[in-house]
Amino acid sequence: MIDIGLNLTEDQFEGRERDVLDRALAAGVRQMILTGGSVEGSQRALAMAKKHPGVLYATAGIHPHEADTFTQQAADTLRALYQDAQIVAVGECGLDFDRNYSDPKDQYEAFEAQLGLAEENDLPIFLHERAAHEAFIDVMKAHPSLIERSVVHCFTGDKDQLKAYIDLGFHIGVTGWVCDPKRGTDLRDALQYMPLDRLMIETDAPYLIPKNLKPKPKSRTNEPMYLPHIGREIAAIMQVEEDHFFEAVAQNTKAFFKL
Repeated sequence: MIDIGLNLTEDQFEGRERDVLDRALAAGVRQMILTGGSVEGSQRALAMAKKHPGVLYATAGIHPHEADTFTQQAADTLRALYQDAQIVAVGECGLDFDRNYSDPKDQYEAFEAQLGLAEENDLPIFLHERAAHEAFIDVMKAHPSLIERSVVHCFTGDKDQLKAYIDLGFHIGVTGWVCDPKRGTDLRDALQYMPLDRLMIETDAPYLIPKNLKPKPKSRTNEPMYLPHIGREIAAIMQVEEDHFFEAVAQNTKAFFKL
C-alpha cells in the first residue's frame, strides 16, 4: 500500500516520526509521499524523505492558503527541489475559495505558475480544490496536456463533480472522509462511479482520522497505519475484491509518480 498524502512534518508528529513510520510499515503501508504546502514545508518534507529512501518521497509546492508567499525566489527554490529524485510531484497547489486565506488573484497566479513548473520539470501535479470546482476546471482546461498527469488530492465532492473530473482525465485521491457516516455521504455515493484505474488512496494524516474505526482510538490524530482501513471501506463501496483493489491502486500510484 502507498499513502499518497501524509503531512509528517506537522507539529502533531514532532518527535514521533519514527514510531509513526514503524506503525505504518507494520500495517502494510510500504511507501508514503509527504506533502509540501509551502517552500519551507517542501524543504522539510524532502529532508525527512532523505532519511528514509525507498520508503518516503515528497511533493514540493505552495498550497493556495499560502499563495501570497509565491515569489520569483520561491519559484527558483522549488525548481532546485525538483532536481531531487525523491520529489515526485509539483504541489500541493490549486484553488481554495472556502475561506480565501489568500486573495483569489494570488491563488490564480500561484496556481498558474506551478502548472508552468510542472511542464518545465516534467512532473505530475498534486492538486487541491475546495469550494472552487468550476474555476479550478477552467484553469486546468487551459493546460490539457497536464490533466492526465494530475491527481485531485483529498476529493470530498459529489458524483457530478467526480464525473466532471473523470471525464476530463484526472486521477482522484480519496481519504478517510469516506469513513465519516455524516459528512461522507456524497463521496460514498460518488465512488460508485469511480473507475479503479484512476484511483489512489491517502490518509492526509494527521487530519481526517476515519470516524468509523473500531475500537475508537484514544487520539484524534490520523496516521498512515489507518490506510488499510480506508482502502477496505472504498473497496466495499466499489464492490471490488480487496486484494485486487489494493494491487490495482498501488499500481496506479507507482505508474503515476514513477516510484
